[in-house]
Amino acid sequence: MFTGSRIALAVAPAACLVLLSACTAPATPAAPYPATTAASSAASSAPASSAPAPAPADAATLALGMGTTSLGSILVDGKGMTLYMFTKDTQGSNASACAGPCLTAWPPLTGKPTAGKGANDSKLGSFALPDGSTQATYNGWPLYYWKGDAKAGDTSGQKVSGVWFVLDHDGNPIKK
Repeated sequence: MFTGSRIALAVAPAACLVLLSACTAPATPAAPYPATTAASSAASSAPASSAPAPAPADAATLALGMGTTSLGSILVDGKGMTLYMFTKDTQGSNASACAGPCLTAWPPLTGKPTAGKGANDSKLGSFALPDGSTQATYNGWPLYYWKGDAKAGDTSGQKVSGVWFVLDHDGNPIKK
């Protein structure tokens, strides 16, 4: 008659131990944003990658340069991946208006940038994100990748929802 109660009493401490260990086990954080760690300029002849590779935040400096596309000369990372600005950000605010699902589609360029071929060193900047990483800026605009760009030179994020644009040499949005 008490067999079910005895089993429950025997199993309960083991279940508590499992739950307790799950609560105290250290979590392994995933790298939340892709980062480019290439020190070469966008004009290098390195083969294009399929997408920016995830890397630890601030792992190295970033070489930003200018790439030539159907939109003209635009800002790209050291691997030639197109970078975008978000019109809902406030230029020069050192803050990003992109959060939650927005960051899944538009991961920020993280790390402290350096000027590559064609980029203006005086336009480079960065600011701290809530997770402790650093987001790169150009002419005061926080910089982002677009999840739909698969290789260097892709600009499929241009004009998405009428708020995402590539930047020219001076760091101004190209809205054509």
